[in-house]
Amino acid sequence: MRISASEVARITNGRLVGTDVIANGISFDTRTLLSGQAFVALVGERDGHDHLLRASEAGAAFAIVSHGRSVSYLPCVETDDTVTALAQVASMCREEMSESVQNRVVGITGSAGKTSTKNMILSVLSSRWSLAHAAMASLNNDIGLPVTIINAPDGCDALVLEMGMRGFGEITRLCDVAQPTISVVTNVGDAHSERVDGIDGVAKAKSEIVAALGDNGIAILNADDSRVKAMASLVKGRVVTFGTSADADVRVEIQNMNDNGIVTANFFYGGVSATGVVPLAGEHMMLNAAAAVAVGIICDVSLSDSVAALAHTVSEAGRMQWCTSQSGVRIINDSYNANTTSMLAALHVLVQVNAARRIAVLGQMAEIANSVESHHQIASFCRSNGIELLALETSLYGSEALDVNDIVRSVGDDSHTVVLVKGSRAARAERVVSALMG
Repeated sequence: MRISASEVARITNGRLVGTDVIANGISFDTRTLLSGQAFVALVGERDGHDHLLRASEAGAAFAIVSHGRSVSYLPCVETDDTVTALAQVASMCREEMSESVQNRVVGITGSAGKTSTKNMILSVLSSRWSLAHAAMASLNNDIGLPVTIINAPDGCDALVLEMGMRGFGEITRLCDVAQPTISVVTNVGDAHSERVDGIDGVAKAKSEIVAALGDNGIAILNADDSRVKAMASLVKGRVVTFGTSADADVRVEIQNMNDNGIVTANFFYGGVSATGVVPLAGEHMMLNAAAAVAVGIICDVSLSDSVAALAHTVSEAGRMQWCTSQSGVRIINDSYNANTTSMLAALHVLVQVNAARRIAVLGQMAEIANSVESHHQIASFCRSNGIELLALETSLYGSEALDVNDIVRSVGDDSHTVVLVKGSRAARAERVVSALMG
């Protein structure tokens, strides 16, 4: 969206230093900043103020900076706190698009599947709403969500937002900015459970997304997950459920699955059915697809059109992506992140793949309660299903910790081998994918 430096100064109680200019969107990273965008100088492990010259050279229209950090070569808005300012600008943009998006602002949370569900929902809504918008990355925190809103096109007619959490109150804060009219909860697992006293704490933190809905809001809940289903009691407005359960409002069932784990599924709603392809690998993806279909129906996309639109979903790097090495080894790249729920789902795909040798290269699952027990559970699943487990730089699985070179040698070059690569962000398991690909 278009934002002016003077508007930003006004809503942040900041000070404009330099000429008033208009930017088209915003960025916090000079490496991806587009000419004409504003640049927000965030202070964290790196100080964005150190990159103001680079932002100017990349074509930034103006910068949002801390007080006393303006520069002569770029118009700047000085603020008390640039992260707070980012949220304030996003709130302004969200208010400005209220008429065009109407009731089509979708917030998504869950322990697994947020990004895949976001992409499927975007595909479904784009089939009817030409200016539907979502981030093409996992931007789901106090920085990523405001940036996604601000970078929506003028006239945006549907908005899809991920909301992550690492503790209580975070999703409430994101909802204060986003003001979702539709809230989707994919599931509750043990991701970040270490921070909220276990899985019940995760459920409580995730439930903030439905508690934030107004009287006219709609919660779309996973009927197969008891903790998610229980969130219905917090909803002031309407509840729509999805899942394989017979009582789900949008019900899905597998018709068949190919060797790559791609499912053809039947979807049912209101006495009508439709059949379509869920384009991302794994049985668990059909639940994400059912959530997307439910959103489509709520937003006036027919069941048949919603199901057909799923086929156009764009996958993202590191999420159940198939690739093949030069020697013919097939790789399932699911390296983006991991918790017990998503790990088991990915391993189920590996089990179902036709292969002479199945290998799981697994990094640590970080920030989960009962970490030792959970890692042993994954190792036990691998043993029971004939999967070779190669542990990436961790001994938590009860086997030798291997480095990337060790793993590449262990995998070898047999074209009848399939390798799953997965781990939490801290494990940087994508290094294994790069090394295997050569």
